[in-house]
Amino acid sequence: MGNKDATATQTAKSGNLTGAAKSIRLDRDRDYEQELRRLQIELVKLQEWIRHKGLRVVVIFEGRDAAGKGGAIKRITDTLNPRICRVVALGTPTEKEKTQWYFQRYVAHLPAAGEMVLFDRSWYNRAGVERVMGFCTENEYMEFLQSCPEFERMLVRSGLILIKYWFSVGDEEQERRFQDRMGDVTKRWKLSAMDLQSRPRWVEYSRAKDEMFAHTDTKQVPWYVVNADNKKCARLNLIRHLLSRIPYEDLTPKPMKLPPLDKSKYIRPPIHEQNFVPEVYK
Repeated sequence: MGNKDATATQTAKSGNLTGAAKSIRLDRDRDYEQELRRLQIELVKLQEWIRHKGLRVVVIFEGRDAAGKGGAIKRITDTLNPRICRVVALGTPTEKEKTQWYFQRYVAHLPAAGEMVLFDRSWYNRAGVERVMGFCTENEYMEFLQSCPEFERMLVRSGLILIKYWFSVGDEEQERRFQDRMGDVTKRWKLSAMDLQSRPRWVEYSRAKDEMFAHTDTKQVPWYVVNADNKKCARLNLIRHLLSRIPYEDLTPKPMKLPPLDKSKYIRPPIHEQNFVPEVYK
């Protein structure tokens, strides 16, 4: 494998997942699906705990283009209530937003009590794409590096749970994924003009990432690096780690007995008066 961001291994304790886990080899796709299902059930338990306790949780997803951030987010949200767990993926700032305090438009999306927000890219745009592509000034960049750790400490002091993930992918694997997207019309939309411009700037992005870590990988709000060369393993490892960061208990609602449907004393309108979708597939 080619050049790669440095990776780190973290172990943590929680209510349901404790200590360092034994390695689990995924020999078949069925192994992955079974483990994903198990972890998604735990995510539902965590969701109920967040709602019950009124927790405010923010999870940040950053990393190289095509590193697998979107796929991981999708597997996390698949079984969760979108009213409790929502995804924020902001576009290019408007002319008005460009005149605001840099963190202002992100603050507007922070969670209320009982909510978890997943940022698909975040305020770290300033230390990444804006820095490399020249979309911010040197003063704005240096101010971000100084302000960001204080901003995050302020969030944590307010009671918010903030977890940051960096997806690390090798250059050869990233190239393979780019080629896959070019060859699949259903994935080609994932390649933006900015993604294409990042290719000849691999070293610049590496340097920007290292400098960003040097300033923002703090004891209070550390970065957790996800080895993302294997997408399926990366998703499972991340979900398991996320579950380990927030102690929770199982508050899953018990099965309920459904009352019988009352269909008496009501005559429905004729079925031919309704507009049906044509049944092309049967």
